[in-house]
Amino acid sequence: MNTDISSNHDGQRPRVALIAGPTASGKSDLAVRLAQSVPRAVVINADSAQVYADLAVLSARPGPDEMRGVPHRLFGGWDGAQACSAADWAAAARDAIDAAHAADALPILVGGTGLYIRTLLDGIAPIPPIDPDVRAAVRAMPVAQAYAALRREDRARAAALAPADATRIARALEVVRSTGTPITVWQAQREGGIADRIALSAVVLMPDRDWLYQRCDQRFAAMWHAGAIDEVRALLARGLDPDLPVMRAIGVRDAAAFLAGECDAATAIAAGQQATRNYAKRQYTWLRHQPPAQWPRLTHENYAENANLAALFQL
Repeated sequence: MNTDISSNHDGQRPRVALIAGPTASGKSDLAVRLAQSVPRAVVINADSAQVYADLAVLSARPGPDEMRGVPHRLFGGWDGAQACSAADWAAAARDAIDAAHAADALPILVGGTGLYIRTLLDGIAPIPPIDPDVRAAVRAMPVAQAYAALRREDRARAAALAPADATRIARALEVVRSTGTPITVWQAQREGGIADRIALSAVVLMPDRDWLYQRCDQRFAAMWHAGAIDEVRALLARGLDPDLPVMRAIGVRDAAAFLAGECDAATAIAAGQQATRNYAKRQYTWLRHQPPAQWPRLTHENYAENANLAALFQL
């Protein structure tokens, strides 16, 4: 991500706040507290699970009590039958940000989905729509076959991918076959980013890992007993494509296995907790290395009880 926040004090650019953090880090609470510390604000979701209406419980989407009267946008806005791509979300986020500015409110982006954040700020490669026949043929190939084909047709991209990375291999192969141009060439061209027209105040939450993993375990267990089973039961009843993002969300497969009688509740909960910790670890690694170095990294002690949030965000 190449976003520059040197313009934080440029009064000519509309202000946007961003709270990026791993799951269970308390970022939603921090967003609401920040919103309450300024005259007017809107919290905008940047979490790829919380966009789905079907995942109120398993995504830990904030409820009315947690929103505390602060307007929230892009939470639960997509039906699970429709995949929300990074481009889809970024387009909706741009509209939400513009609407907030038109209302003289501070947009506060909150989430931990790096691809969403990067797409919004830096833009997205203008790759043309993939030919459906090409996509179907590529996606039907075993990963070893697809990787061998990619090595012939886009050697540079193949060299950058692990041979078992089925998703990225298929994407690279379908792009080069459909457009005749390697995906890396497309990715060098970015359009639609907003970083050059806003003044961004961003922070990255980096809490203690032991504390974070304990929170992950506690939260998943609480979800399980707060309606996760009913939520997954309703999802399964819809007969959705198992490859849709909503069906691959953390906890869905574990709850589905329990409902099918394949494991007991304790085993399903333990599996969901482990998956949550693994996800938090991946987010933690991404957040440590990928956002710009000038974005402040905050420990739990820096943000949990900080009473001067406007100063923390340089607002």
